[in-house]
Amino acid sequence: MSAFGPDFTFAYDDWLQHSSGLGSIPTRHHGTEVAVIGAGIGGLVTAYELLRLGLRPVVYEAGRLGGRLRSEPFAAAPEVIAELGGMRFPESGRAFFHYVDLVGLETAPFPNPLTPAAPTTLIDLAGEQHYAKTSDDLPPLFEEIADAWDNALEEEVGIGEMKQAVLRRDAAALKARWNPIVAAWDGRTFYDFIDTSKAFARLSFRHREVFGQVGFGTGGWDSDFANSMLEILRVVLNEFESDQRLVVGGAERLPRGLWEHAPGSITGWRPGTSLSRLHGGVPRPGVARIERSSDGSLRITDRHGAVGDYAAAVVAMQSWLLTTNLVVEETLFSQPVWMALDRTRYAQSSKTFVMVDRPFWHDVDPVTGRAAMSMTLTDRNTRGTYLFDNGPDRPAVICLSYAWMSDAMKVLAKSATERAELALDTLETIYPNVDIRRHVIGEPITVSWEADPDFLGAFKGALPGHYRYNQRMYGHFVQHGLPAAQRGIFLAGDDISFTPGWAEGAVQTALNAVWGVMHHFGGACPPDNLGPGDAYPAWGPIELED
Repeated sequence: MSAFGPDFTFAYDDWLQHSSGLGSIPTRHHGTEVAVIGAGIGGLVTAYELLRLGLRPVVYEAGRLGGRLRSEPFAAAPEVIAELGGMRFPESGRAFFHYVDLVGLETAPFPNPLTPAAPTTLIDLAGEQHYAKTSDDLPPLFEEIADAWDNALEEEVGIGEMKQAVLRRDAAALKARWNPIVAAWDGRTFYDFIDTSKAFARLSFRHREVFGQVGFGTGGWDSDFANSMLEILRVVLNEFESDQRLVVGGAERLPRGLWEHAPGSITGWRPGTSLSRLHGGVPRPGVARIERSSDGSLRITDRHGAVGDYAAAVVAMQSWLLTTNLVVEETLFSQPVWMALDRTRYAQSSKTFVMVDRPFWHDVDPVTGRAAMSMTLTDRNTRGTYLFDNGPDRPAVICLSYAWMSDAMKVLAKSATERAELALDTLETIYPNVDIRRHVIGEPITVSWEADPDFLGAFKGALPGHYRYNQRMYGHFVQHGLPAAQRGIFLAGDDISFTPGWAEGAVQTALNAVWGVMHHFGGACPPDNLGPGDAYPAWGPIELED
């Protein structure tokens, strides 16, 4: 399986791996500076590929390299990390894993509920507990919910045939099914799909409630019930909720690896040139202003007042920042694009971690024969508790709580210590015979992305009626039809993609921006390896009437 479509049916992994390369630009432009604003995975993939083309990317970053791939070390043991942002990556994200392999990172299965990487799972709902090694150990209620979900997807959209089209890379067959769904379902919520499907109509409200709490794949999905059903369908179709992996040593190693990596194939630069070397090891400061200069170039002013003029720029940061944190000349984007950038909605998310002396959860209770503690899904305030094992005699990590939307907002005003105490109190209720606190060492680590002024949220969550906004942002990289005043500035990042919250979306939109910059400088892809902008007219997202 791969993230092939469904909105834009282009095989990014094939484009990346082709022996002819991504493309080239005229030699007169070699060494030309291009601003890249934001050093998350989207910005750094963009910068890395522009470097390979012979351009000189100039990276601006307000905080630290990595964006929401942030691996925070515990002060008492820096080799032990808490994954504050992206931490689980589906194998179907092949463009993302292209770069994982490029910088030589190791991955391992993520300990999701009811998977071999989480040997046991405890579901704690409405005061009842269900202990399981596999889904077969759960009561019939859960099988009924899983069957209803599978049947609803098959009856309503024919998900099986759509997945086969993805597997075959059959763009025509996939678009023939997907485009009519977009036109009919743009106003449909996730909950409406559950509530009105024939498969769930045969079941009780309790079934829908438990589905919201426990969900499918990685856990409960009620925080997404208000979202567009199209967004959920993309996740299911591309199998983003299954076969997920973690990056050993921390996901932040990937953007930092790209920063340091010297491409083996590079145009116009000495062998050994890397993004880090071009920047003296440190990116430029955050950006304060973007505008046109009198000669038509893009003028970037950083937070300290330094000014740079560029023939092109890629904006790879959360879109809300363009209207809240930066002064951006209004004529750089059309009013429909401004509307899309500003009206998208961001999801709240909080995580709280503690380090423990060892993976004590493998201890066996002599009375029950069960593991002392399990990966835990609950309707209590912790929602999801994940266990990370670094070896039998090494410090381990517990993600005490992983919560979304209103559950995340409940702890927004609390400190890291207060959040950890609240979560530990909850887990002691679930595991009354386990002294979890005795194993905790060091200070807790927490994050609320909505409280960070450089992010304002975890990621975009499309609402019903937002398809047009997404289509405007995503397609902005194809600029031949734009007026001159709007050309040369490109958008990248997972919130520009149709799959927000997934690193694969950030990588794919970064590659779109690379194609856009290449063509902005008069370059092109090789005839035997045409790029995303070349395929866009035939296989791009359907346009709905305004």
